[in-house]
Amino acid sequence: MNELLLILVPLLAAAIAALWPHDHTRPWFLPAAGLAHTLLAFGLMLRPPEVPFHPWLGYDPLARAMLPAVSLLFLGCAFYGVPYLQLRAERPNRVFVVSFLAALGLMSAAHMARHLGVLWIATEAVTLCSVPLLHFNNTPRAFEATWKYLLVGGTGIALSLLGSFCLGYASLHGGGAGDLTFTALMAQGAGLSRPWVLMAWVLLLVGYGTKMGLAPMHTWKPDAYGEAPGIVGAMLAGGVTTVAFTAVLRVRAVVDAAGAGVVANRTLLVIGLFSTLVAALFLLSARDFKRMLAYSSVEHMGILSFGAALGGVGLWAAFFHVWNNSMTKGALFLSAGNIRRAAGGRTIDEVSGMSVIAPRSSALFVAGLFAVTACPPFGPFFSELLIVKSAFATEHGWAAAFFLVCLLLAFFGLTRVVFAIVYGRPRNAARTMDPRFRETLAVIVPPVVLLLLSLWLGLATPEVLREAWTAAVSQLAPKP
Repeated sequence: MNELLLILVPLLAAAIAALWPHDHTRPWFLPAAGLAHTLLAFGLMLRPPEVPFHPWLGYDPLARAMLPAVSLLFLGCAFYGVPYLQLRAERPNRVFVVSFLAALGLMSAAHMARHLGVLWIATEAVTLCSVPLLHFNNTPRAFEATWKYLLVGGTGIALSLLGSFCLGYASLHGGGAGDLTFTALMAQGAGLSRPWVLMAWVLLLVGYGTKMGLAPMHTWKPDAYGEAPGIVGAMLAGGVTTVAFTAVLRVRAVVDAAGAGVVANRTLLVIGLFSTLVAALFLLSARDFKRMLAYSSVEHMGILSFGAALGGVGLWAAFFHVWNNSMTKGALFLSAGNIRRAAGGRTIDEVSGMSVIAPRSSALFVAGLFAVTACPPFGPFFSELLIVKSAFATEHGWAAAFFLVCLLLAFFGLTRVVFAIVYGRPRNAARTMDPRFRETLAVIVPPVVLLLLSLWLGLATPEVLREAWTAAVSQLAPKP
Protein backbone atom coordinates (compact mmCIF):
# COMPACT_ATOMS: atom_id res chain seq x y z
CA MET A 1 0.00 0.00 0.00
CA ASN A 2 2.95 2.34 0.62
CA GLU A 3 3.69 2.03 -3.08
CA LEU A 4 0.36 3.62 -3.93
CA LEU A 5 1.12 6.50 -1.57
CA LEU A 6 3.96 7.55 -3.87
CA ILE A 7 1.24 8.48 -6.37
CA LEU A 8 -1.52 9.57 -4.03
CA VAL A 9 0.46 11.90 -1.73
CA PRO A 10 1.55 14.33 -4.48
CA LEU A 11 -1.87 14.19 -6.16
CA LEU A 12 -3.63 14.89 -2.86
CA ALA A 13 -1.24 17.76 -2.16
CA ALA A 14 -1.99 19.11 -5.64
CA ALA A 15 -5.74 18.97 -4.97
CA ILE A 16 -5.37 20.81 -1.65
CA ALA A 17 -3.05 23.38 -3.23
CA ALA A 18 -5.65 24.02 -5.92
CA LEU A 19 -8.17 24.94 -3.22
CA TRP A 20 -5.71 26.87 -1.05
CA PRO A 21 -6.65 30.59 -1.13
CA HIS A 22 -3.27 32.23 -0.40
CA ASP A 23 -0.61 32.61 -3.09
CA HIS A 24 2.06 33.52 -0.52
CA THR A 25 1.85 30.26 1.44
CA ARG A 26 0.81 27.87 -1.33
CA PRO A 27 4.44 27.14 -2.44
CA TRP A 28 5.09 25.43 0.89
CA PHE A 29 3.05 22.48 -0.36
CA LEU A 30 5.98 21.69 -2.65
CA PRO A 31 8.60 20.84 0.02
CA ALA A 32 5.98 19.27 2.30
CA ALA A 33 4.85 16.81 -0.37
CA GLY A 34 8.41 16.40 -1.63
CA LEU A 35 9.70 15.43 1.80
CA ALA A 36 6.90 12.90 2.32
CA HIS A 37 7.52 11.43 -1.12
CA THR A 38 11.28 11.16 -0.56
CA LEU A 39 10.81 9.40 2.78
CA LEU A 40 8.39 6.94 1.18
CA ALA A 41 10.65 6.30 -1.82
CA PHE A 42 13.77 5.70 0.25
CA GLY A 43 11.85 3.70 2.83
CA LEU A 44 10.73 1.36 0.06
CA MET A 45 14.26 1.29 -1.32
CA LEU A 46 15.61 0.10 2.03
CA ARG A 47 12.76 -2.38 2.53
CA PRO A 48 11.42 -3.25 -0.92
CA PRO A 49 8.14 -5.18 -1.14
CA GLU A 50 8.53 -8.88 -1.88
CA VAL A 51 6.03 -8.65 -4.74
CA PRO A 52 4.43 -5.61 -6.43
CA PHE A 53 1.04 -4.84 -4.97
CA HIS A 54 -0.68 -5.10 -8.39
CA PRO A 55 0.24 -6.73 -11.73
CA TRP A 56 -0.23 -3.36 -13.46
CA LEU A 57 1.54 -1.14 -10.95
CA GLY A 58 4.21 -1.72 -8.35
CA TYR A 59 7.54 -0.77 -6.83
CA ASP A 60 9.54 -3.38 -8.71
CA PRO A 61 13.38 -3.41 -8.97
CA LEU A 62 13.43 -1.00 -11.93
CA ALA A 63 11.26 1.55 -10.12
CA ARG A 64 13.41 1.08 -7.03
CA ALA A 65 16.55 1.86 -9.04
CA MET A 66 15.17 5.02 -10.66
CA LEU A 67 12.32 6.67 -8.75
CA PRO A 68 14.25 7.73 -5.59
CA ALA A 69 16.59 9.81 -7.78
CA VAL A 70 13.61 11.71 -9.22
CA SER A 71 12.16 12.11 -5.73
CA LEU A 72 15.42 13.54 -4.40
CA LEU A 73 15.67 15.96 -7.31
CA PHE A 74 12.08 17.07 -6.77
CA LEU A 75 12.80 17.72 -3.10
CA GLY A 76 15.72 20.00 -3.97
CA CYS A 77 13.63 21.85 -6.55
CA ALA A 78 10.72 22.10 -4.11
CA PHE A 79 12.76 23.91 -1.48
CA TYR A 80 14.14 26.19 -4.19
CA GLY A 81 10.60 26.76 -5.47
CA VAL A 82 9.42 28.50 -2.30
CA PRO A 83 11.72 31.56 -2.55
CA TYR A 84 11.49 31.50 -6.34
CA LEU A 85 7.68 31.76 -6.39
CA GLN A 86 7.74 34.38 -3.65
CA LEU A 87 10.17 36.37 -5.77
CA ARG A 88 7.79 35.99 -8.72
CA ALA A 89 4.87 37.43 -6.78
CA GLU A 90 3.59 39.20 -9.91
CA ARG A 91 2.60 35.80 -11.35
CA PRO A 92 -0.22 33.71 -9.80
CA ASN A 93 1.26 30.41 -8.65
CA ARG A 94 -1.82 28.20 -8.24
CA VAL A 95 -1.47 26.45 -11.61
CA PHE A 96 2.32 26.17 -11.23
CA VAL A 97 2.21 24.51 -7.81
CA VAL A 98 -0.65 22.18 -8.74
CA SER A 99 1.03 21.13 -12.00
CA PHE A 100 4.41 20.61 -10.33
CA LEU A 101 2.92 18.38 -7.64
CA ALA A 102 0.73 16.47 -10.10
CA ALA A 103 3.78 15.86 -12.29
CA LEU A 104 5.54 14.16 -9.35
CA GLY A 105 2.60 11.83 -8.76
CA LEU A 106 2.34 10.97 -12.45
CA MET A 107 6.09 10.43 -12.79
CA SER A 108 5.81 8.01 -9.87
CA ALA A 109 3.00 6.17 -11.66
CA ALA A 110 5.04 6.02 -14.88
CA HIS A 111 8.07 4.59 -13.08
CA MET A 112 5.95 1.96 -11.35
CA ALA A 113 3.87 1.10 -14.44
CA ARG A 114 4.15 -2.61 -15.19
CA HIS A 115 1.55 -2.54 -17.96
CA LEU A 116 2.11 -1.15 -21.44
CA GLY A 117 -1.12 0.86 -21.41
CA VAL A 118 -0.61 2.29 -17.92
CA LEU A 119 2.90 3.35 -18.91
CA TRP A 120 1.59 5.21 -21.96
CA ILE A 121 -1.21 6.95 -20.04
CA ALA A 122 1.10 8.08 -17.22
CA THR A 123 3.73 9.38 -19.65
CA GLU A 124 1.13 11.31 -21.65
CA ALA A 125 -0.25 12.80 -18.42
CA VAL A 126 3.25 13.94 -17.40
CA THR A 127 3.55 15.69 -20.77
CA LEU A 128 0.28 17.55 -20.26
CA CYS A 129 1.24 18.56 -16.70
CA SER A 130 4.48 20.06 -17.99
CA VAL A 131 2.73 22.43 -20.40
CA PRO A 132 1.59 25.09 -17.88
CA LEU A 133 5.00 24.92 -16.19
CA LEU A 134 6.77 25.77 -19.44
CA HIS A 135 4.40 28.69 -20.04
CA PHE A 136 4.83 30.16 -16.55
CA ASN A 137 6.82 33.20 -17.74
CA ASN A 138 3.93 34.12 -20.06
CA THR A 139 6.12 35.60 -22.80
CA PRO A 140 5.72 35.16 -26.58
CA ARG A 141 8.87 33.02 -26.70
CA ALA A 142 7.61 30.88 -23.81
CA PHE A 143 4.31 30.45 -25.67
CA GLU A 144 6.16 29.32 -28.80
CA ALA A 145 8.37 26.92 -26.82
CA THR A 146 5.32 25.45 -25.09
CA TRP A 147 3.57 24.74 -28.37
CA LYS A 148 6.69 23.19 -29.83
CA TYR A 149 7.03 20.96 -26.76
CA LEU A 150 3.38 19.98 -26.98
CA LEU A 151 3.43 19.26 -30.72
CA VAL A 152 6.75 17.41 -30.86
CA GLY A 153 6.09 15.60 -27.60
CA GLY A 154 2.55 14.79 -28.71
CA THR A 155 3.89 13.29 -31.92
CA GLY A 156 6.25 11.13 -29.90
CA ILE A 157 3.47 9.98 -27.63
CA ALA A 158 1.29 9.16 -30.65
CA LEU A 159 4.08 7.03 -32.12
CA SER A 160 4.54 5.25 -28.80
CA LEU A 161 0.80 4.51 -28.72
CA LEU A 162 1.03 2.99 -32.21
CA GLY A 163 4.06 1.01 -31.05
CA SER A 164 2.07 -0.24 -28.06
CA PHE A 165 -0.64 -1.51 -30.40
CA CYS A 166 2.00 -3.27 -32.49
CA LEU A 167 3.48 -4.96 -29.43
CA GLY A 168 0.02 -6.01 -28.29
CA TYR A 169 -0.66 -7.47 -31.73
CA ALA A 170 2.70 -9.26 -31.62
CA SER A 171 1.43 -11.04 -28.52
CA LEU A 172 -1.95 -11.93 -30.05
CA HIS A 173 -0.37 -13.00 -33.34
CA GLY A 174 1.93 -15.33 -31.41
CA GLY A 175 -0.96 -16.99 -29.61
CA GLY A 176 -0.96 -14.87 -26.46
CA ALA A 177 -4.03 -13.87 -24.51
CA GLY A 178 -3.57 -10.13 -24.98
CA ASP A 179 -2.00 -9.58 -21.55
CA LEU A 180 0.01 -6.34 -21.89
CA THR A 181 1.84 -6.51 -18.58
CA PHE A 182 5.59 -6.54 -19.08
CA THR A 183 5.86 -9.73 -17.03
CA ALA A 184 3.49 -11.58 -19.36
CA LEU A 185 5.11 -10.20 -22.52
CA MET A 186 8.57 -11.26 -21.35
CA ALA A 187 7.25 -14.68 -20.36
CA GLN A 188 5.79 -15.17 -23.84
CA GLY A 189 9.25 -14.33 -25.19
CA ALA A 190 10.03 -16.12 -28.44
CA GLY A 191 6.31 -16.69 -28.99
CA LEU A 192 5.91 -13.02 -29.91
CA SER A 193 5.71 -12.29 -33.63
CA ARG A 194 9.21 -11.07 -34.52
CA PRO A 195 8.22 -8.66 -37.37
CA TRP A 196 5.62 -6.98 -35.19
CA VAL A 197 8.05 -6.82 -32.26
CA LEU A 198 10.64 -5.08 -34.41
CA MET A 199 8.05 -2.64 -35.74
CA ALA A 200 6.91 -1.95 -32.18
CA TRP A 201 10.50 -1.40 -31.05
CA VAL A 202 11.16 1.23 -33.73
CA LEU A 203 7.95 3.12 -32.96
CA LEU A 204 8.37 2.93 -29.19
CA LEU A 205 12.03 3.94 -29.32
CA VAL A 206 11.20 6.97 -31.48
CA GLY A 207 8.17 7.80 -29.35
CA TYR A 208 9.76 7.58 -25.93
CA GLY A 209 13.09 8.74 -27.37
CA THR A 210 11.33 11.99 -28.24
CA LYS A 211 10.45 12.43 -24.57
CA MET A 212 14.06 11.66 -23.63
CA GLY A 213 15.31 14.20 -26.15
CA LEU A 214 17.48 11.80 -28.16
CA ALA A 215 18.73 13.21 -31.46
CA PRO A 216 17.19 13.77 -33.95
CA MET A 217 13.97 13.93 -31.88
CA HIS A 218 15.46 16.58 -29.57
CA THR A 219 14.18 19.67 -31.38
CA TRP A 220 11.84 20.71 -28.56
CA LYS A 221 14.57 20.80 -25.92
CA PRO A 222 16.52 24.00 -26.71
CA ASP A 223 13.38 26.14 -26.81
CA ALA A 224 11.69 24.50 -23.84
CA TYR A 225 14.74 24.57 -21.58
CA GLY A 226 15.67 28.05 -22.77
CA GLU A 227 12.29 29.60 -21.96
CA ALA A 228 11.25 27.58 -18.89
CA PRO A 229 12.14 28.68 -15.35
CA GLY A 230 15.26 26.97 -14.03
CA ILE A 231 13.26 24.88 -11.57
CA VAL A 232 11.16 23.51 -14.45
CA GLY A 233 14.22 22.81 -16.59
CA ALA A 234 15.72 20.83 -13.72
CA MET A 235 12.66 18.58 -13.46
CA LEU A 236 12.45 18.12 -17.22
CA ALA A 237 16.14 17.23 -17.53
CA GLY A 238 16.36 14.98 -14.48
CA GLY A 239 12.78 13.77 -14.01
CA VAL A 240 10.68 13.62 -17.16
CA THR A 241 13.56 12.28 -19.27
CA THR A 242 14.14 9.58 -16.65
CA VAL A 243 10.52 8.47 -17.06
CA ALA A 244 11.05 8.06 -20.80
CA PHE A 245 14.31 6.17 -20.27
CA THR A 246 12.52 3.79 -17.91
CA ALA A 247 9.90 3.19 -20.61
CA VAL A 248 12.61 2.43 -23.20
CA LEU A 249 14.25 -0.06 -20.82
CA ARG A 250 10.99 -1.89 -20.14
CA VAL A 251 10.25 -2.24 -23.84
CA ARG A 252 13.83 -3.27 -24.60
CA ALA A 253 13.52 -6.11 -22.08
CA VAL A 254 10.49 -7.44 -23.97
CA VAL A 255 12.31 -7.16 -27.32
CA ASP A 256 15.26 -9.00 -25.80
CA ALA A 257 12.98 -11.76 -24.52
CA ALA A 258 11.52 -12.06 -28.02
CA GLY A 259 14.99 -12.87 -29.39
CA ALA A 260 15.65 -9.48 -31.01
CA GLY A 261 17.92 -8.11 -28.31
CA VAL A 262 20.86 -7.70 -30.71
CA VAL A 263 18.81 -5.40 -32.95
CA ALA A 264 17.60 -3.39 -29.95
CA ASN A 265 21.11 -2.98 -28.58
CA ARG A 266 22.51 -1.90 -31.94
CA THR A 267 19.83 0.74 -32.43
CA LEU A 268 20.34 2.04 -28.90
CA LEU A 269 24.09 2.19 -29.45
CA VAL A 270 23.79 4.08 -32.74
CA ILE A 271 21.21 6.56 -31.53
CA GLY A 272 23.16 7.08 -28.31
CA LEU A 273 26.38 7.88 -30.12
CA PHE A 274 24.54 10.05 -32.64
CA SER A 275 22.97 12.05 -29.79
CA THR A 276 26.32 12.67 -28.14
CA LEU A 277 27.78 13.82 -31.47
CA VAL A 278 24.88 16.15 -32.29
CA ALA A 279 24.96 17.63 -28.79
CA ALA A 280 28.72 18.17 -28.93
CA LEU A 281 28.51 19.97 -32.29
CA PHE A 282 25.73 22.26 -31.12
CA LEU A 283 27.57 22.98 -27.88
CA LEU A 284 30.58 24.20 -29.84
CA SER A 285 28.44 26.97 -31.34
CA ALA A 286 26.02 27.67 -28.45
CA ARG A 287 25.79 31.24 -27.12
CA ASP A 288 22.77 30.95 -24.81
CA PHE A 289 23.72 29.32 -21.51
CA LYS A 290 20.22 27.90 -20.89
CA ARG A 291 20.04 26.39 -24.38
CA MET A 292 23.53 25.09 -23.67
CA LEU A 293 22.04 23.05 -20.82
CA ALA A 294 19.47 21.64 -23.24
CA TYR A 295 22.20 20.33 -25.54
CA SER A 296 24.03 18.97 -22.50
CA SER A 297 20.86 17.04 -21.66
CA VAL A 298 20.77 15.62 -25.21
CA GLU A 299 24.36 14.48 -24.66
CA HIS A 300 23.55 12.75 -21.40
CA MET A 301 20.50 11.01 -22.86
CA GLY A 302 22.90 9.66 -25.46
CA ILE A 303 25.21 8.48 -22.69
CA LEU A 304 22.33 6.60 -21.05
CA SER A 305 21.37 4.95 -24.34
CA PHE A 306 24.97 3.99 -25.05
CA GLY A 307 25.34 2.42 -21.60
CA ALA A 308 22.04 0.54 -21.87
CA ALA A 309 23.05 -0.83 -25.28
CA LEU A 310 26.10 -2.52 -23.77
CA GLY A 311 24.01 -4.56 -21.32
CA GLY A 312 25.32 -6.02 -18.06
CA VAL A 313 27.86 -3.66 -16.54
CA GLY A 314 26.99 -0.97 -19.08
CA LEU A 315 23.33 -1.06 -18.04
CA TRP A 316 24.37 -0.94 -14.38
CA ALA A 317 26.51 2.11 -15.17
CA ALA A 318 23.51 3.69 -16.94
CA PHE A 319 21.50 3.43 -13.70
CA PHE A 320 24.42 5.01 -11.88
CA HIS A 321 24.45 7.80 -14.46
CA VAL A 322 20.72 8.45 -14.06
CA TRP A 323 21.37 9.45 -10.45
CA ASN A 324 24.41 11.53 -11.36
CA ASN A 325 22.57 13.29 -14.18
CA SER A 326 19.62 14.13 -11.94
CA MET A 327 21.78 15.67 -9.22
CA THR A 328 24.16 17.61 -11.48
CA LYS A 329 21.46 18.87 -13.83
CA GLY A 330 19.43 20.01 -10.84
CA ALA A 331 22.36 22.03 -9.50
CA LEU A 332 23.14 23.49 -12.93
CA PHE A 333 19.60 24.54 -13.78
CA LEU A 334 18.93 26.12 -10.38
CA SER A 335 22.19 28.07 -10.40
CA ALA A 336 21.55 29.05 -14.04
CA GLY A 337 18.16 30.38 -12.98
CA ASN A 338 19.87 32.55 -10.36
CA ILE A 339 22.34 33.89 -12.94
CA ARG A 340 19.55 34.57 -15.42
CA ARG A 341 17.61 36.67 -12.93
CA ALA A 342 20.70 38.51 -11.68
CA ALA A 343 22.02 39.31 -15.16
CA GLY A 344 18.87 40.14 -17.09
CA GLY A 345 20.18 38.16 -20.08
CA ARG A 346 21.18 34.69 -21.11
CA THR A 347 23.66 34.85 -23.99
CA ILE A 348 27.40 35.47 -23.95
CA ASP A 349 26.70 38.66 -25.92
CA GLU A 350 24.56 40.00 -23.06
CA VAL A 351 26.10 38.44 -19.94
CA SER A 352 29.62 38.49 -18.50
CA GLY A 353 31.32 39.10 -15.19
CA MET A 354 28.77 37.12 -13.19
CA SER A 355 31.47 36.16 -10.70
CA VAL A 356 31.19 39.78 -9.52
CA ILE A 357 27.41 40.17 -9.68
CA ALA A 358 26.37 36.71 -8.41
CA PRO A 359 29.54 35.11 -7.00
CA ARG A 360 27.89 32.21 -5.18
CA SER A 361 25.70 31.15 -8.11
CA SER A 362 28.65 31.56 -10.47
CA ALA A 363 30.83 29.33 -8.30
CA LEU A 364 28.07 26.72 -8.26
CA PHE A 365 27.66 27.00 -12.02
CA VAL A 366 31.37 26.42 -12.61
CA ALA A 367 31.42 23.50 -10.15
CA GLY A 368 28.35 22.08 -11.89
CA LEU A 369 30.18 22.43 -15.21
CA PHE A 370 33.04 20.27 -13.95
CA ALA A 371 30.56 17.77 -12.53
CA VAL A 372 28.46 17.42 -15.69
CA THR A 373 31.57 17.09 -17.88
CA ALA A 374 32.69 14.09 -15.80
CA CYS A 375 35.61 15.64 -13.96
CA PRO A 376 36.69 13.65 -10.88
CA PRO A 377 35.72 13.24 -8.13
CA PHE A 378 32.10 13.98 -9.12
CA GLY A 379 29.76 11.05 -9.77
CA PRO A 380 29.48 11.40 -13.60
CA PHE A 381 33.22 10.69 -13.92
CA PHE A 382 32.80 7.25 -12.39
CA SER A 383 29.60 6.30 -14.23
CA GLU A 384 30.98 7.41 -17.62
CA LEU A 385 34.30 5.67 -16.91
CA LEU A 386 32.39 2.48 -16.16
CA ILE A 387 30.48 2.81 -19.45
CA VAL A 388 33.75 3.21 -21.37
CA LYS A 389 35.28 0.18 -19.61
CA SER A 390 32.17 -1.83 -20.42
CA ALA A 391 32.44 -0.80 -24.09
CA PHE A 392 36.00 -2.06 -24.28
CA ALA A 393 35.11 -5.24 -22.40
CA THR A 394 32.30 -6.02 -24.87
CA GLU A 395 34.57 -5.38 -27.88
CA HIS A 396 33.09 -2.01 -28.77
CA GLY A 397 36.42 -0.21 -28.76
CA TRP A 398 35.58 1.89 -31.82
CA ALA A 399 32.36 3.05 -30.16
CA ALA A 400 34.24 3.91 -26.95
CA ALA A 401 36.78 5.97 -28.91
CA PHE A 402 34.02 7.83 -30.76
CA PHE A 403 32.22 8.37 -27.45
CA LEU A 404 35.31 9.86 -25.82
CA VAL A 405 35.87 12.25 -28.72
CA CYS A 406 32.28 13.48 -28.41
CA LEU A 407 32.71 14.00 -24.67
CA LEU A 408 35.85 16.05 -25.31
CA LEU A 409 34.09 18.26 -27.87
CA ALA A 410 31.19 18.76 -25.46
CA PHE A 411 33.65 19.76 -22.73
CA PHE A 412 35.15 22.43 -25.00
CA GLY A 413 31.70 23.76 -25.88
CA LEU A 414 30.45 23.90 -22.30
CA THR A 415 33.56 25.55 -20.89
CA ARG A 416 33.54 28.15 -23.68
CA VAL A 417 30.06 29.37 -22.70
CA VAL A 418 30.36 29.06 -18.93
CA PHE A 419 33.66 30.89 -18.59
CA ALA A 420 32.47 33.61 -20.99
CA ILE A 421 29.53 34.51 -18.74
CA VAL A 422 31.27 34.01 -15.39
CA TYR A 423 34.48 35.96 -16.00
CA GLY A 424 35.21 39.34 -17.55
CA ARG A 425 33.72 42.76 -16.89
CA PRO A 426 30.01 42.93 -15.90
CA ARG A 427 27.64 44.38 -18.48
CA ASN A 428 26.07 47.74 -17.70
CA ALA A 429 22.61 46.26 -18.06
CA ALA A 430 23.20 43.68 -15.35
CA ARG A 431 20.46 43.46 -12.72
CA THR A 432 18.21 45.86 -14.57
CA MET A 433 15.85 42.99 -15.29
CA ASP A 434 15.08 42.20 -11.65
CA PRO A 435 16.75 44.34 -8.99
CA ARG A 436 14.94 42.38 -6.26
CA PHE A 437 17.09 39.29 -6.78
CA ARG A 438 19.56 38.52 -4.00
CA GLU A 439 21.69 35.45 -3.45
CA THR A 440 20.03 34.36 -0.25
CA LEU A 441 20.60 31.00 1.40
CA ALA A 442 17.16 29.90 0.21
CA VAL A 443 18.23 29.97 -3.46
CA ILE A 444 21.81 28.79 -2.87
CA VAL A 445 21.41 25.84 -0.49
CA PRO A 446 19.27 23.58 -2.79
CA PRO A 447 21.79 23.55 -5.69
CA VAL A 448 24.65 23.18 -3.19
CA VAL A 449 23.01 20.11 -1.68
CA LEU A 450 22.36 18.57 -5.10
CA LEU A 451 25.96 19.16 -6.11
CA LEU A 452 27.22 17.63 -2.86
CA LEU A 453 25.05 14.59 -3.51
CA SER A 454 26.73 14.20 -6.91
CA LEU A 455 30.09 14.37 -5.16
CA TRP A 456 28.97 11.82 -2.57
CA LEU A 457 27.73 9.43 -5.26
CA GLY A 458 31.17 9.53 -6.83
CA LEU A 459 33.24 9.14 -3.67
CA ALA A 460 31.08 6.80 -1.60
CA THR A 461 28.27 5.18 -3.56
CA PRO A 462 25.98 3.60 -0.92
CA GLU A 463 25.78 -0.17 -1.00
CA VAL A 464 21.97 -0.05 -1.05
CA LEU A 465 22.10 1.82 -4.36
CA ARG A 466 24.55 -0.66 -5.83
CA GLU A 467 22.29 -3.51 -4.81
CA ALA A 468 19.22 -1.75 -6.25
CA TRP A 469 20.93 -1.23 -9.62
CA THR A 470 22.08 -4.86 -9.67
CA ALA A 471 18.53 -6.05 -8.99
CA ALA A 472 17.20 -3.84 -11.81
CA VAL A 473 19.74 -5.30 -14.25
CA SER A 474 18.65 -8.79 -13.23
CA GLN A 475 15.00 -7.88 -13.80
CA LEU A 476 15.63 -6.51 -17.30
CA ALA A 477 18.01 -9.27 -18.38
CA PRO A 478 17.17 -12.37 -16.34
CA LYS A 479 19.67 -15.18 -16.59
CA PRO A 480 18.32 -18.48 -17.93
